[in-house]
Amino acid sequence: MPSLDAARRRLRLSDAHVSVLGVLVEEDGLPDELSKARDELREAGLLDGGDKIVADLYPLVSTLMAPRVIARVEVTGPQGVTSNGAVIGDEFVFVHEAWPGSTESEYVPAEPETLVWSLARMVDLHRDFTDELDGGEVITSSMGLFDKVIERMEAGEFEEPEAVTEVTGAPLRLTEILAQLNCMWRMTVVWQGAQEQRNPGGLSVAALSVWDCGLEGYWLRELPTEPISDGQVDADSDLRVRRTSAKELWRLMTDLLPDGVQLAAAQPHTS
Repeated sequence: MPSLDAARRRLRLSDAHVSVLGVLVEEDGLPDELSKARDELREAGLLDGGDKIVADLYPLVSTLMAPRVIARVEVTGPQGVTSNGAVIGDEFVFVHEAWPGSTESEYVPAEPETLVWSLARMVDLHRDFTDELDGGEVITSSMGLFDKVIERMEAGEFEEPEAVTEVTGAPLRLTEILAQLNCMWRMTVVWQGAQEQRNPGGLSVAALSVWDCGLEGYWLRELPTEPISDGQVDADSDLRVRRTSAKELWRLMTDLLPDGVQLAAAQPHTS
């Protein structure tokens, strides 16, 4: 069920609830499949008797309806995939985090200065003894061999890395680090950049993909290069990952976010 913590301005909403709020703001007809979500918003007191959105929802709804920057954080782990992220508007910033197995996410207001901290928490970015080890190690393979290793892991076949290498043909070092895999995460930031910076879809996009391999440390996937479009990667695509550190990942995450100049370049000039 959706809920509001008025004291801390926190909200719990599912994608369906957010869709209902968007439809009501646009004053469009509500599809039948969203009727249950609307009823839940009513029951939670987030819609009044005339299906008007309560004032406490204004900061979040106004930000979702007119975002300047959207950050998406997809984390794939033993409990499946969770979608998290942040939305930056003209007046407010909200971060949202999902819980494995739950359809609802928690939306929390944030200050721009704390945004990188929030994104780092979503991927559990942390320092440990592996940061002291020599970085820069590179492993190359193919996406097809990577998929074969992951398939064996998902099937619960926890052989020694040497055995997985023998069966799949993947490099031994690849099977060694994947044997320690905690999760994989991809961070994507989208904004309306300057005309020369935009992709064919009309938006500027920056992204990075990382493997958190526990005792084997962090690995940045350099190939295939992010952001990846649908159909761009197949079994023959090159795979290259490089050992990195939490410190470098913090810098890369910070660099993903557009600066004020980039955002200003996207705004129309008025005379």
